Amino acid sequence: MAAEQDNEVEDDLAKAQRTLRSLKTKISSQSKNNFMRERDVRFLDSRIGLLIQSRMALDEQNEVASRLEEQDDDSDDHYPDDRKMQQYGNLFYLLQSEPRYMATLCRLVTLAEIDNLLQTVMFTLYGNQYESREEHLLLTMFQNVLSWQFETTTEFTSLLRANTPVSRMMTTYTRRGPGQSYLKSVLADKINDLIEQKDLNLQINPLKVYEEIVQAMEQEHGELPPDFPRSITAETASTHPQVQAIIQPRLNALLEIADSFLYTVILSLDQVPYGIRWICKQIRSLTKRKYPDATEQAISTLIGSFFFLRFVNPAIVTPQAYMLIDGVPSAHPRTTLTLIAKMVQNLANKPTYAKETYMIPTNPFVEKNKKRTNQFLNDLCEVSDFYESLEMDQYMALSKKDIMINITPNEIYTTQSLLQQHVDILAPKSADHLRILTLELGQAPAQVPRKENKAIELPLFSRWEMPIQDLTMSLMSDNNITQNDILYMEAKAIFVQIIRSLPGLSRPPLKLHHIAETAGTAKDAQLVRKGIKVKEMIRELEEAGVIDQVDGHRLLVEEITQELAHLGDLKVKVMEELQSLQSVYKTIQDHNNYLLSQLESYKAYLQNVRIQSGGGAKANKKQVGLGVEVVDGKAKKSTSSNKAHIQGPFKFTHQQLERDGIIVETEVPEARRNNIYVTITSPIPGTFIIELHYRGRDKPILEIDLKLDDLLEKQQDQVQLLNLDYIKLHVSKTLNLLTKTFMTRNK
Repeated sequence: MAAEQDNEVEDDLAKAQRTLRSLKTKISSQSKNNFMRERDVRFLDSRIGLLIQSRMALDEQNEVASRLEEQDDDSDDHYPDDRKMQQYGNLFYLLQSEPRYMATLCRLVTLAEIDNLLQTVMFTLYGNQYESREEHLLLTMFQNVLSWQFETTTEFTSLLRANTPVSRMMTTYTRRGPGQSYLKSVLADKINDLIEQKDLNLQINPLKVYEEIVQAMEQEHGELPPDFPRSITAETASTHPQVQAIIQPRLNALLEIADSFLYTVILSLDQVPYGIRWICKQIRSLTKRKYPDATEQAISTLIGSFFFLRFVNPAIVTPQAYMLIDGVPSAHPRTTLTLIAKMVQNLANKPTYAKETYMIPTNPFVEKNKKRTNQFLNDLCEVSDFYESLEMDQYMALSKKDIMINITPNEIYTTQSLLQQHVDILAPKSADHLRILTLELGQAPAQVPRKENKAIELPLFSRWEMPIQDLTMSLMSDNNITQNDILYMEAKAIFVQIIRSLPGLSRPPLKLHHIAETAGTAKDAQLVRKGIKVKEMIRELEEAGVIDQVDGHRLLVEEITQELAHLGDLKVKVMEELQSLQSVYKTIQDHNNYLLSQLESYKAYLQNVRIQSGGGAKANKKQVGLGVEVVDGKAKKSTSSNKAHIQGPFKFTHQQLERDGIIVETEVPEARRNNIYVTITSPIPGTFIIELHYRGRDKPILEIDLKLDDLLEKQQDQVQLLNLDYIKLHVSKTLNLLTKTFMTRNK
């Protein structure tokens, strides 16, 4: 407690702790924003696909448009009135502090409803991802849900595997700040090292290797030899001498890389977030209780289903989605990462290769590492429980009176509606607090338009809570804590605060009367109050016989000295955590910017579709287009636009596009790059003419007609590069450039 009492102290530790708390709040908030934007991008990915194929009805177009509307910060109409705010404050306090309700609700809702509920549970109700009370309450909810899953699942093999609300909930939990931080610190360097080796081809599927041989022969000779068929069966390919000669060294390299990945994960045991380890512990405990005959291997398989299948492997397969790398890996590294994930997953499962016999040669990796992986999965479970600290967390929460959550009206109304649907199961008795609050609130209001769905601060409190004085007495009686114990702990905390404010007093041996006197006569009013108060406390503790001036208050001095030493260690830990989380926050912000650019591209595309389908294109032709030349980021007016409907040309130097990562590969000799530039013109919305020019020549070296549909389709299909003969462009970054340069001007 003394370590946390830094609000009135101004040493380096206090400042670092305050910065750390602020950073954790920002990470929690940004994680929620990313979760919401990822949902929007997933939805729009599926809808834009239809739009590209011109198969989307007008009402569907309107639905897409509503996802892209910005919130209106100026409107307060969406706020519930004061009476409703109080009722919602009561309701969400109850839901937060009694996790069993949300646990039951999570298993009652449909898969279609779970994402909205998870947003409220993971990022709002328990949104402060680094606050122990909220984390402990959320984990209590998990235990409840997992217990139900184990009770109701009839097939042991399907536990935690099917795509259910429960499995979705577990996956979402791993995407919070602590899980994200772990993945970045453990996997990011390994994955980045691998994807830098773009030409390292470790494909071991014999059919695909045979296709590579065929392709190489055709490129070299223009045709295949007569005895070399274009296509063969998988069985024939696996025994083909040339295929085997190529696969064997690849297999050796793959086994070595997979070993390295696994070793890194196993060494990271102490870095795995407490909550993830605690969930592993519950899985082991529930399996032993529910299936007493389950083997150690079967138990490890279940733990591995959560830790590897739901947490580590998705980040290996799609590192860009977990913010571990920039962009999408190229084809060869992507194949390697997928193979590594399969091999690691097979360590947690009994290897079965009914559909993928080409993976059988990787079995030595499984046999070699099975034992140490099972040991690692068991070691994950070796963490302490938190129930005693949860009691203290709850006590502290009630005593500070300032619990707030940031929540949108639509989150409130969705939760209210779900509670009403299921209130007879959640709170069947008329005296149940949840039932009383739900009935009082009545019918849930309709969802507000996206523009008005602005987050509000909701203070949480309970009309049924126990007064603090009663809580203190209850705490004292339940735990045999006396009034003198509380006085002793408070005196120790104040002495630590005084010494932190006046470091010169820390020289041993500590003289408590001298420290109190020095503080009581200081110039700082806060220190004076503390000095006078602690002087009185010393007197009371001496009279009660708890401490003795004769031995120099030995026991209390020892504990204060230990606390100061702990704070010294704590400062190092806080600074390390601060540095680590600053990196996490930057990553989360970068991912947020990437999602925003995705949404911006979709917004521009939808606008172009509407212009063209609704007669907007004709109206657009009446406007005078402004030609702008962009050289190294500086815009200049140009007189090259003669046609009213044309936008551009916009001009970019080769160096500028290369520096910004838009040109990924180039065949232009380095000596000539200064003379190369690209112009982009938009004759009609959604269509772009890209030209490659050599300075001094009238005609372009290369001209290509590009449609926005094509780029979006490539992005959907995860095609990373756009090949323009002399140069290759990064698809997502080109989309971003076109959006910023052309389409934002149409708004």
